[in-house]
Amino acid sequence: MSRALASALALRAGFGQDLGGRCACDQPPAGGHPKRAAGQTIMIPEETQVIEFRLNGRPVRSTAPDDETLLSALANDHEVNGAKYGCGRAQCGSCTVLVDGNPVKSCAAPLSSVGGRSVTTLEGLTQNGRPSRLQQAFIDEQAAQCGYCSAGMIMQAQALLDRNPRPTDAEVRAALDGNLCRCGAHNRIVRAVLRAAKGA
Repeated sequence: MSRALASALALRAGFGQDLGGRCACDQPPAGGHPKRAAGQTIMIPEETQVIEFRLNGRPVRSTAPDDETLLSALANDHEVNGAKYGCGRAQCGSCTVLVDGNPVKSCAAPLSSVGGRSVTTLEGLTQNGRPSRLQQAFIDEQAAQCGYCSAGMIMQAQALLDRNPRPTDAEVRAALDGNLCRCGAHNRIVRAVLRAAKGA
């Protein structure tokens, strides 16, 4: 069995380690986006697009194939790695970012869909290098176990708090219903969001 296949099977089974002792989450996912090595010369196909948008408050530009996803561009073009590749089908929520304040599954969102728009990732929530109130609540409640889903959970929760600063327990659970935590830390995650809301 190849290392890549072993890593993929371990991740699907919910285990954190592959056969080599490294975190399966850190291995390139089967069918996922390959990383471009620093300084690597890339042959750009004829069908390319130049997309300009704002990323965490600053203007950026990506030149990419027509079928490039937002998640791939964030990682490959801008080295923004908070959003994670989980399922590649917009089913698990680990890749969630905000586009004009709305939660979007970036693994399935075409890069072209964010042209002229504002994209916020986990990195964009920090304030003067310090965790935001929501991020600090996740730390205080120990809401991350392996941490792979945390960025998506936080971004989905941030969208909720932006439109409803004082959500109920039921409203938090409903908002996070599409985000999966394979470690089963959902109750701590809900407590973290409610804690952040109380500090508003």
